[in-house]
Amino acid sequence: MKRKVVITGLGAVTPVGNDVDTFWNNIKRGVCGIDFIKAFDTENFKSKLAAEVKDFDADKILGRREARRLDRFSQFAMASAEEAVKDSGIDLDTMDKYKFGVLVGSGIGGIGTIEKEHSTLIEKGPNKIRPLFIPMIIGNMAAGNIAIKFGAKGICTTVVSACATGTNAIGEAYKIIEDGRADVMIAGGAEASITPLSISGFISLTALSRSSDPKRASIPFDRERGGFVMGEGSGIVIMESLEHAQNRKAHIYSQIVGYGSTCDAYHITSVAPDGEGPARAMEMAIEEAGIDKKEVSYINAHGTGTISNDKSETKAIKKVFGDLAKDIPVSSTKSMTGHLLGAAGAIEAIICVKSMEDNYLPPTIGYSEKDEECDLDYIPNKGRDVEVKYTMSNSLGFGGHNAVILLKKWSE
Repeated sequence: MKRKVVITGLGAVTPVGNDVDTFWNNIKRGVCGIDFIKAFDTENFKSKLAAEVKDFDADKILGRREARRLDRFSQFAMASAEEAVKDSGIDLDTMDKYKFGVLVGSGIGGIGTIEKEHSTLIEKGPNKIRPLFIPMIIGNMAAGNIAIKFGAKGICTTVVSACATGTNAIGEAYKIIEDGRADVMIAGGAEASITPLSISGFISLTALSRSSDPKRASIPFDRERGGFVMGEGSGIVIMESLEHAQNRKAHIYSQIVGYGSTCDAYHITSVAPDGEGPARAMEMAIEEAGIDKKEVSYINAHGTGTISNDKSETKAIKKVFGDLAKDIPVSSTKSMTGHLLGAAGAIEAIICVKSMEDNYLPPTIGYSEKDEECDLDYIPNKGRDVEVKYTMSNSLGFGGHNAVILLKKWSE
């Protein structure tokens, strides 16, 4: 029999807060984390804005020795995991470490370290490359380092599905616990791609907003949208079988009740215009949850702010919900955080959890110009106090990856 799966711990490092409480309170307030890039000189860059993590002292949080052995994306993941484990209250000394796993992904991995060490290679030669260069850059090392830190000896793996990574990681961890292959999983995503090479690459793809106004740069579903804004950070959740959580009298935030994962099989970067792939993923999650579509209280949209993505996702929601679509509140919190790529779905899952806990729907900020092709209720500019029972989180990634999770408010 399939086991019920619940979330018992949360951890986050984001452009609007380096812990869950700060992050969520700023999301509720509609705080914009976007500003002019501080990490490097953008004089020759056509896009100059990003949503950087602020005041993150890795040496203080992780210790100088450990911090120096990790790329920035792994630093974010480790900090989030420490918060989530502490929040869960789990006793690491008494738990079964062989039924304790990790599934944490990254869309790009250690690109900052790659750039720095390439410069060292050109300027100083091959003998000056750092001994830990390879372990710092590979995308599985967020998961690997977390497992080592907490002694997780069960399934430890990584999902890389571009911007769907965080949601796929949580969804796949859910399936692992549901099937009895683990009792506890640390799951989520981490990203640190605000670097010269990464920003240049996305500019060349014409994917980034070229706005010079931080308040009007990431404007999902707005008629004047022109691309996404890069973000960085990490989101981590602790997931357990319901029985395991109840046996240790854990605080339960919410239950994961549905997961859908599909591929457009259409294009390496463009979404399928008809929204068929995301629609199937949403349908799968709803069917697995066994609920009526009208019970969905809120959808946290992928909502990147690119012209094609927002139209396609709107069509997908309409395809799934039909006449109900215009009555279901939808928002894109990327209007505040920017797009965290492989970490986006993870921090957005946390937003969904907190929205149920507080009965509050976060807004899409910066919204002013209605697009006739994007005509749903996007919760413009101001959040809402309403009863929230089921929340859905959508993530869509390059390669045609679509991932959707459906969460339920916990009640005894």
